[in-house]
Amino acid sequence: MAGSSLLTLLDDIATLLDDISVMGKVAAKKTAGVLGDDLSLNAQQVSGVRANRELPVVWGVAKGSLLNKVILVPLALLISAFIPWAITPLLMMGGAFLCFEGMEKVIHSLSRHKGVDPEQARIQRLEALNSADMQVYERDKVKGAIRTDFILSAEIVAITLGIVAGAPLLNQIIILAGIAVLVTIGVYGIVGVIVKLDDMGYWLVERHSGAAKLLGRGLLALAPRLMKLLTVVGTIAMFLVGGGILVHGIAPLHHLTAQWAAAGGAVGEMLLPSVVNIVTGAICGGVIILVVEFIQHLRGGGDH
Repeated sequence: MAGSSLLTLLDDIATLLDDISVMGKVAAKKTAGVLGDDLSLNAQQVSGVRANRELPVVWGVAKGSLLNKVILVPLALLISAFIPWAITPLLMMGGAFLCFEGMEKVIHSLSRHKGVDPEQARIQRLEALNSADMQVYERDKVKGAIRTDFILSAEIVAITLGIVAGAPLLNQIIILAGIAVLVTIGVYGIVGVIVKLDDMGYWLVERHSGAAKLLGRGLLALAPRLMKLLTVVGTIAMFLVGGGILVHGIAPLHHLTAQWAAAGGAVGEMLLPSVVNIVTGAICGGVIILVVEFIQHLRGGGDH
C-alpha cells in the first residue's frame, strides 16, 4: 500500500512537472516579445550614471524588479480569482503611464539646446554633482527604472496568467514564479553586460594579443553608439508597449487593427500592429501631457 502510494505520488509529481514544462514553454514564447522592449527600456533607464556605479545601479533595479514580481504574482492570482474584470483596466492605466513617460522623454530630448553634444553635457552635469547630489541622482534613476519595470512586469505576469488560467493553482504559482525569476535574471544580466561593454573594451585593449586589442577597440566604438540607440529604442518601446496595452484594451480598435493587418498581407500583419501601437501610445502620451500641464496651469504651476 505504501509502495503504491509512493508510486502514485511520483506519478503525480511527474505529471505536474510535465504540465508545468509545457505551459512554461508556451508562456516563455508569448512573453518573449515583451522582453525585447523590457531589455531596451531598462538598459536606457539605468544609463547616465558614473562608470563605477553602473553595476550597483543595475543590481538595485534588479532587486526592485524582483520585489515588483513578488507583489504582482500573488496580486494577479487574487485579482484573477475574485475580480478578473479589473485586470484590463489596471493594465491600461499602467500602459497610459508608460506613454506619458515616453512623451516626457521625447519633449525633454527635443528641448535640448542645439549644437550641444548630449553625451558631453551629461558628463559635465555628472561631474558638477557632489557626492550627496549623486546619491539622490542614482536613487531617482533606480526609482524611475523600478517604476517602469513594474508596468512591464505586470504585462508579463498578465500574459503568463492568461496562458495558465485553466491550470491547477499550484501549476499557476510555479509557472508564474519561474517566468518572473527567469525574466529578471535574463533582462538584468544582459543589461549589466551592456552597460559594462566599454570597461570590457578598455580591458581588452590592454591585453598583449592583437585580436584582443582589435576586439577591445571594436567594443569601445560600439558601446556609446549602442547606448544612444537604446535610448531611442527604449523611448519607442514605451509607446509600443503602452500603446499596445491600450489598443488591446479597446476592443473596437483592437479588432480594426487586426482587420487592417490581415488586409495588408504578411507585411501588414508584421508591421501594422506595431505602427498602430506606437501612434496610439504617442497620442495618449501627448494628451496626458497636455492634461497635466493644464491642471498645473490652473493650480498656478504653469512654469513646470
